[in-house]
Amino acid sequence: MLALLILRTPGRERMLIERLFSLAGKVALVTGASSGIGSGVAAAFANAGAKVILVARREAELQSAAERIRQSGGSAAHIACDLAERAALYACADNAADFFGPPDIVVNAAGVNIRRPMSEVTEEDWDRTMRINLDACFFLPQRLAPAMLKKGWGKIINIASMQSVRAFSNSGPYGASKGGIMQLTRAQAEAWSGQGICANAIVPGFVATPLTAPVVNDPVRWKANAARTFIGRNGEVEDMHGAAIFLASHASDYVTGHSLFVDGGFSCS
Repeated sequence: MLALLILRTPGRERMLIERLFSLAGKVALVTGASSGIGSGVAAAFANAGAKVILVARREAELQSAAERIRQSGGSAAHIACDLAERAALYACADNAADFFGPPDIVVNAAGVNIRRPMSEVTEEDWDRTMRINLDACFFLPQRLAPAMLKKGWGKIINIASMQSVRAFSNSGPYGASKGGIMQLTRAQAEAWSGQGICANAIVPGFVATPLTAPVVNDPVRWKANAARTFIGRNGEVEDMHGAAIFLASHASDYVTGHSLFVDGGFSCS
């Protein structure tokens, strides 16, 4: 889509759009890329010119997602990795440069939401949620940042949640982890922005993904959530593409430590 816009825009304006929003020459690593928002962002980045490395647990789904990108003319590789396992996470980071060179952009979209009443949450539930949703967003960029710092440019994009700022039932660990994501984003920005790495978060509204299936499959709740937005509908994965490309590109080089709500106005209602 970005390439089409660039081609149809005349002269100087085309050059400006390309300079601001093109990801040509960039390498992006996207976690949670086998489905949902992660998969959509990876495809959008490839369409904007980036070479993408897809990371998730499920090998078959990863292969399919990477193949779809290649069939569309993009460049994609994949790493099967359970980000809850620290050794596997480190290996993923250490091997990421083997495909296209060191990543310039990292998107932390992997997530898990174990839905139980607060009194029934187990230690295992809590630990797995924190390791995937929060720990990975700390340790993966920490391992990838040195190469970005050497270049003097990089982008970290964390996927936060409406539960970063409000509570929903049966999602205590998830909400706690996503609240932490917002503050981690600020901390990453404070640590590295002066050396060229911008860190920001996207806060999606209710989007139909495997993670939100229990809500999507409840017609009453799904309709009620749509009614609370100003736009009058729930989100789609494609609604995240523009925000992700903006935060990954030179267009956002003076934006850091920010959480961008892409929720149709739900958070304002």
